[in-house]
Amino acid sequence: MALIGRYNSLQVVKHTDFGLYLDGGADGEILLPNRYIPKDTPSEVEDWLNVFVYLDSEDKLLATTEKPKVQVGEFASLKVKEINSIGVFLDWGLPKDLLLPYSEEKRQLKQGDYCVVHVYLDKRTRRITATARLDRYLDKVAANYSLGQEVKLLVVEESDLGFKAVINNQHWGLIHKNEVFKFLRSGKQEIGYIKALRDDGKIALSLQPVGAQAADSLNEKILGKLRDNQGSLPVSDKSEPQVIADLFGVSKGNFKKAIGALYKNGQIVIHADRIELS
Repeated sequence: MALIGRYNSLQVVKHTDFGLYLDGGADGEILLPNRYIPKDTPSEVEDWLNVFVYLDSEDKLLATTEKPKVQVGEFASLKVKEINSIGVFLDWGLPKDLLLPYSEEKRQLKQGDYCVVHVYLDKRTRRITATARLDRYLDKVAANYSLGQEVKLLVVEESDLGFKAVINNQHWGLIHKNEVFKFLRSGKQEIGYIKALRDDGKIALSLQPVGAQAADSLNEKILGKLRDNQGSLPVSDKSEPQVIADLFGVSKGNFKKAIGALYKNGQIVIHADRIELS
């Protein structure tokens, strides 16, 4: 049986004038229309193709080599393309738009809005469906992260404490306000790091590496940039946070700690408008 809403490796069983038929197991033969067959794709009978399987406008299984923006079981920020009496339709990169039923909205949307959703397969209709009610799909398994571990983040919304984010398509996490040193918005994808695993199960996140190893890495990065720029950089502890973030990808606080340590070690000199190698 083919996995609807996911990539599948399926075998070619038949050629026709309008496309290839692939073996969908218990689902029967699945059409891959000619328009989705790249010219350099092997298409002989018994060849295997990697395709995405979904339902067309008549709820028939269809295969495509086009790449959707999200698969079943994943989270993504998608743009509202159309709203009608049936529900909200989202652009997910395929000809048939993705349905977000009104019952699955978390806030009222309008055309052109972006919304972070989870994509699931409706058990009754087998239709690929989106929901903005994310809680029921997160934190279902125990968090098994280590402090400092690098993770993939999808920023969902801002709260009084900071920004809530989805970690590795599995868990909620929070980027506290004091960890936000660059522009964030709902739908933005970031690389983050596990900062703390609390006893209540909540996970604190950082947008920059944490721990002693991270400090050593930043020190070397600063020294490397200084060597590459004739021993001087137009940045100091008085520089704007965004200037520091653009140069080194870290917060102003961590940058100040790093140059302070380098200064104490006699490796650099700090001026009001620049730092220099000693």
